[in-house]
Amino acid sequence: MEVRDILQKKGSKVWSIKATQTLHEALQILVDQNIGALLVFDQKNNIAGILSERDIVHECHQSAKNLDTTPVSKVMTTNIIIGAPEDKVEYIMGIMTNNRIRHVPIVSGGKLQGIISIGDVVKAQLQNSEYEIRYLKDYMFGGR
Repeated sequence: MEVRDILQKKGSKVWSIKATQTLHEALQILVDQNIGALLVFDQKNNIAGILSERDIVHECHQSAKNLDTTPVSKVMTTNIIIGAPEDKVEYIMGIMTNNRIRHVPIVSGGKLQGIISIGDVVKAQLQNSEYEIRYLKDYMFGGR
């Protein structure tokens, strides 16, 4: 299974924020959309980083009183790992596990295709396992 298969089921909607907006604004989007991360864009609409719940928690621990004035750019992760639609799901799962990240933007030809989360990867792996188990049972014991 490839990343493109996940995006076909999930869709390409990506919630984002500008690097100059505040953490308070970011929190509002995260809560309203019930999501765990936002892609951050610069003034030229290039991907500048990713802001996750974990980034915000670390900032709250350092300075909770400044959420209304702290720009997203101060807290976001700038060293983003990007995937491609043709990447195997197992590869992306390994990247997420080894780098302790939960969200990977998917880019093709310089254009954002979507974003996948660790939850999307686990769901895809479970569905794939269920298919393989059923196939093997049908092979071993005959179809229904």
